[in-house]
Amino acid sequence: MSRLRELSAEVRALEDRLREAGGAKRLQKLHDQGKLSARERVDLLRDPDSKFIEIGLLVAHDQYEGQAPAAGVVTGLITVSGRQCVVVANDATVKAGSWWPETIKKILRAQEIAMRCRIPIIYLVDSAGVNLPYQGGVFPGQYGAARIFYYNSIMRRYLHVPQIAAVMGQCVAGGAYLPALSDVILMVKGTSFMGLGGPNLVKGATGEVVDAETLGGAITHTEISGVAHYALDDDESCIAKIRDLVKALPFGAHNASVETPSSSPSAPLKKNSKRDAGAEQLYDLLPTDHRMSYDMHAVLAAILDGGKLEEFQGSLAKEMICGDASIDGVSIGVIANQRGLIKSRPGDKPRFGGIIYAESAEKVAYFIDRCDRAGVPILFVQDVSGFMVGAEAEHAGIIRAGARFVEAMATTRVPKIVLTVNHASGAGYYAMAGQGFDPDFIFSWPTGRMAVMEGESAIQAVHGPAIDAAKKSGGDLPKEVSASVGEMRADYEQQLDARYAAARGYVDAIIYPEETREVLSLALRAALNNPGPHLGAFVLPAHLGEK
Repeated sequence: MSRLRELSAEVRALEDRLREAGGAKRLQKLHDQGKLSARERVDLLRDPDSKFIEIGLLVAHDQYEGQAPAAGVVTGLITVSGRQCVVVANDATVKAGSWWPETIKKILRAQEIAMRCRIPIIYLVDSAGVNLPYQGGVFPGQYGAARIFYYNSIMRRYLHVPQIAAVMGQCVAGGAYLPALSDVILMVKGTSFMGLGGPNLVKGATGEVVDAETLGGAITHTEISGVAHYALDDDESCIAKIRDLVKALPFGAHNASVETPSSSPSAPLKKNSKRDAGAEQLYDLLPTDHRMSYDMHAVLAAILDGGKLEEFQGSLAKEMICGDASIDGVSIGVIANQRGLIKSRPGDKPRFGGIIYAESAEKVAYFIDRCDRAGVPILFVQDVSGFMVGAEAEHAGIIRAGARFVEAMATTRVPKIVLTVNHASGAGYYAMAGQGFDPDFIFSWPTGRMAVMEGESAIQAVHGPAIDAAKKSGGDLPKEVSASVGEMRADYEQQLDARYAAARGYVDAIIYPEETREVLSLALRAALNNPGPHLGAFVLPAHLGEK
């Protein structure tokens, strides 16, 4: 079994377990209450047979002794009534949908996607509020729960991003401000509650005895307080109403280019040669040993329309691939790392693939600027080990060229989408649109390896002198050094795993080779709802600052 197949099988098994959320008993309890689960609601909300890109499924999976699957909230990119939307659905089977510290991180990321893409966001609220034992990581801080309401307000006042909130269960305390700061609020009769305090808190604070329905039920808030706008009979009718509301939303003028592809999409080539491999053959293109070489052109051929890439300066700095292509009819610029030993110009030394040299950094920077001027989105396909080091590289101005690359990438105004297929190391990861530079979406195959450097390189950097001394003397490493080396190697292998990155939100989702085209197509179309600039979580054009 190839490395990609083996890791994919392991990730699929983990994802299946996480989708079970709180388990069958808690799911049945919801059904007994006449409620659907978060995932059932999302499935009912999205268009039939449409793709759901779940963002952050693996977040927190290796924390809290496994008690916080998906951090108790389902977030992702879906299509509703033919329109790309972001969805946030509290999972009431996981600690009553309460907020863990990582729940906040997921909700904020979902809001940032909606703001950056200028697409509607739908909240399916069913939460008991803050998970009190972990309130220290939820309540305070710049990126605590308050930032959710900050983003609510920015979207509502300035960005005009539609926000639809359906209270489909509990919605208590500060969490009630999330729907209150949305454009439309729906509630479900008999099963939803919204209030700054529940009946028990009210009794303790004021002595007043009141039942939940009278205090903050659907009828109360649609007929007495006026806080909510629609009262629906059940979850199904609530979801149907949301779909109607999304369908009625107007499209901006810039959306026309999203709905009409720039060219007719065509399937990637599926010939017998390795270079033109189909999506299923991608599993066998990547080597079993992640350090070995392969042809990145073959990977691209299975992803791009017609397998075609019109290379930009294809005979120059071949360790970096740049070119024009399309995915599902959407024109893109492609930047990818070639692996292996790269034959350069006659008389020049061969170059190591996956390494960025001064010449290749200048080539990519120019290509990014060209895409920026043309308004063409950029797909970064990462298998990068870093920038070249050594006297020759320094004399060639690698620092200046690298800075030029980073600046061009950081300041481009077009959408940036990242796909990590293997290594994502060092400053090369930064230059290839690493997370800190706010790409619109960042995905990884199960084979993605993200760290400052590979484990063996780190061991050499820390313990190199002791290892060299032992080799010279012909003796063994001291026990304490040997133990430290073993521990360091194990730590790096764990932290390099794509599942580790996904658990901490360093990637939006782990995706599989055969779904790559579909995922990238949906992500591109979502991003292109915003004509730009695509800088930061959100940018306020000058005219939006006018009230």
